[in-house]
Amino acid sequence: MENTYLKPLPVPDPDSEPFWQGCKRHRLLLRRCTDCGRLRYPPGPVCAHCGSRAGEWREASGRGRVYSWIVVRHPVPQEVFAAEVPYVVALIELEEGVRLASNLVGCPPEAVAADMPVAVTFEDVSETISLPKFRPA
Repeated sequence: MENTYLKPLPVPDPDSEPFWQGCKRHRLLLRRCTDCGRLRYPPGPVCAHCGSRAGEWREASGRGRVYSWIVVRHPVPQEVFAAEVPYVVALIELEEGVRLASNLVGCPPEAVAADMPVAVTFEDVSETISLPKFRPA
């Protein structure tokens, strides 16, 4: 795959590498604390709820609801975003209770609504990175 994606890409670190590997396989993975059972996102070295370092990766359903959103109408200084305005950045609450920010695609900005059901989709942007995005379910 030739990398023609010009926008900034995430840089996986040891804590987030399994998350990004899952995304590359089109699977949304979340870190679950094996001491208290809580899920955490973004991935980090310790559980924010109990401080434990113990954890395991679990596949999320990929389904959720729009919790909040903004419509970007003015491109940021990088020209690569200009062709996409307006676009939606949404805070998605997954069925599992975790919230994550992502783009909402396949939906005009004026059609977005609170509690709108969504499902994850993935955009393959390089040989090593696939970005999780959400679309109406």
